[in-house]
Amino acid sequence: MSVFTGAGTAIITPMKANGEVDYEAFAKLIEFQIENNIDAIIVCGTTGEASTLSHEEHLECIRFCVKQVAGRVPVVAGTGSNCTETAVYLSQEAEKAGVDGLLVVTPYYNKATQKGLKEHFAIIADAVKVPIILYNIPGRTGGVNINPDTIVALCNEHENIVGVKDATDNFSQLARLMALANGKVDVYSGNDNQIVPMLSLGAKGVISVLSNIAPQQTHDICANYFEGNVTESARLQLQAISLVDSLFCEVNPIPVKKAAELMGICGGTLRRPLTEMEPANAARLEKDMKAYGLL
Repeated sequence: MSVFTGAGTAIITPMKANGEVDYEAFAKLIEFQIENNIDAIIVCGTTGEASTLSHEEHLECIRFCVKQVAGRVPVVAGTGSNCTETAVYLSQEAEKAGVDGLLVVTPYYNKATQKGLKEHFAIIADAVKVPIILYNIPGRTGGVNINPDTIVALCNEHENIVGVKDATDNFSQLARLMALANGKVDVYSGNDNQIVPMLSLGAKGVISVLSNIAPQQTHDICANYFEGNVTESARLQLQAISLVDSLFCEVNPIPVKKAAELMGICGGTLRRPLTEMEPANAARLEKDMKAYGLL
């Protein structure tokens, strides 16, 4: 059974002006997501600035999210690390917190061979019982790619490795993965501009940045597709393209935090080394948000 089907939000971590996590704003953002029919929440991923959170903050954000959501939608926690031991620790603690799944990114900086990747993910899977979604994003991990046969082998050999978030931009590789998987691997789009194309190859949904500010619309792209309304799903996908481009005109999550600030959902504070959005890009983002009906 899939951890979730549809649109899951890779949720931002709201922060106060002094850089502390703003839990009041976090609760508001979570409620906004659920009220607008989001299908899952993914906490402490790249968009959640997990790499700049201490381990204590990371785990407290996960615990807070699980408590606030209170079982209304699945919660998936980002617990990946370039250190296998650290990933095991975060994964075990997230499981104790009551998450519905884990999102575990490919090791970054020190990299790994396919053998190393298999061992890394296998050790984490053996340390927990909760379902694991692999996160394949070469652009963030020094070009390291989890090959399709490696993904399929991991899913076949470990009952709780159930799928992958694919942000490779490689549709040929995705097609090969789907062919090899034979329905065994749950695939989620990692790119908001590719939701419908990936659904057409059998993906279960999207782990989305866009849905931080447009949860209903992102849900509707997936829901229409699954209901057989492919033309409407494609229309909604294309309608969002300009806004999605603006949300990625600088490094994520700089633009989406600015967008959330413009909507009054939370402040736009970022942790270094991320910095305030360039004025010209912020103006472009605001223009596209207005055109999309968010402002």
